Amino acid sequence: MSNFELIRFSSTEELVNQVAQNWVSAVQDNPTMSVALSGGRVAKTFLAKTAELATANGVSFGQVQFFWGDERCAPPDHNESNFKLAKDAMFNALDIPAENIHRLRGEDDGAAASAIAIEDLKKTVAANDSGIPVIDIVFLGMGEDAHVASLFPEEDEAARNLPDFFRPVTATKPPPNRITISYNVIAAAKEVWVLASGTAKADALNASLKPDANTPFARVLKSRSITKVFTDIA
Repeated sequence: MSNFELIRFSSTEELVNQVAQNWVSAVQDNPTMSVALSGGRVAKTFLAKTAELATANGVSFGQVQFFWGDERCAPPDHNESNFKLAKDAMFNALDIPAENIHRLRGEDDGAAASAIAIEDLKKTVAANDSGIPVIDIVFLGMGEDAHVASLFPEEDEAARNLPDFFRPVTATKPPPNRITISYNVIAAAKEVWVLASGTAKADALNASLKPDANTPFARVLKSRSITKVFTDIA
């Protein structure tokens, strides 16, 4: 039995539309859910489509608790900010209450910002028996090197196994200074939805789905009983 569900689409538009519909339906069933958002090109389109569908269907996202899988160390009004991406694409349109937005403070020192994020997550989201907060849905993208969030292939095993729920990292692509969610929180999530989009990522996707793979994306898959992978890659 596979530990992932691979759901293929013929275009990015189809992928975005379906995942947005799935999320709107999920919020309709569980209005107070917690989520961790991702950044990137597909995330921007996906969040905008979700806002459009939620408005059209009268589904409120006003009680959803929003976290992030990673953030660039930049002010919240900077174009590199994943918070700004979500704010512009979704939050403004849906009038999300400020107290439900748990952004990673990219303008602060990475270690200090991570510590604040950890306490905020622990205070907001119930933990499992191992003390790890259980987010309802973690959304992930995937890079051409198969990185997810800001978990990159070059990390050593000691860094990968750090127990902190969020931690500062130095990325191998610009901008280098970032804050990332850790593997343990992704593993503990009720659901993980990966949006893998773009032909340039085909090799990374195919390599990560092999049983002996050791990419960041593959590590996520191996840590969970099931992960949903939505892709427009043939």
